[in-house]
Amino acid sequence: MSGSDEVEIPEVDYVSGSGIPIRGNDIDTDQIIPARFMKVVTFDGLGEFAFFDLRFDDDDNPKDHPMNEDRFQDSSVMVVNANFGCGSSREHAPQALMRWGIDAIIGESFAEIFAGNCLALGIPTVTADSETIQELQDWVDANPDGEIEIDVEAEEVTYGDTTIDVTVDEAQRKALVEGVWDTTALMKSNADAVREKAKELPYVDDAAIPEAE
Repeated sequence: MSGSDEVEIPEVDYVSGSGIPIRGNDIDTDQIIPARFMKVVTFDGLGEFAFFDLRFDDDDNPKDHPMNEDRFQDSSVMVVNANFGCGSSREHAPQALMRWGIDAIIGESFAEIFAGNCLALGIPTVTADSETIQELQDWVDANPDGEIEIDVEAEEVTYGDTTIDVTVDEAQRKALVEGVWDTTALMKSNADAVREKAKELPYVDDAAIPEAE
């Protein structure tokens, strides 16, 4: 059986779910996932440590934070402010958010590497101006069970009776909508073509080319 029969990359042209507001500019990746929790073999279980130092004190007592509130426990759309995900380029940050339950992030702006790491997981990072984001955060606060719909292809977000225009980086939008965002899976799905190309390259030893399954 060829790799193309085994690997399927889903298109991500639409995401919906209730929201959770995370307010503040320049929230860096160390806040999203503190470095001491990165000493793991796999990313499994990282979700419980997302925003850990902002959620708990030194004695592990919960602080006032949206991710600790019962009303946001089923949320899957995070609404943030400017320069979210700045700082070190740790892929653990979006991994932790995804494992907490986040499927998409709407914000004023994102650090470029963070947005790229989100794309590798199929998580859209869409942007709007400051006033629009604040209005959405306020609405989420007042409507924790309210549905937010993100149309990635049309670059629109709908909540309540409101539809707003958002921006999705063109390369990200194309990758998500066409289902080519997972580069590892994309290579697996084209394993035969990759294998044939490797055979054509003079610097690749034949012994290093895996046999077809």
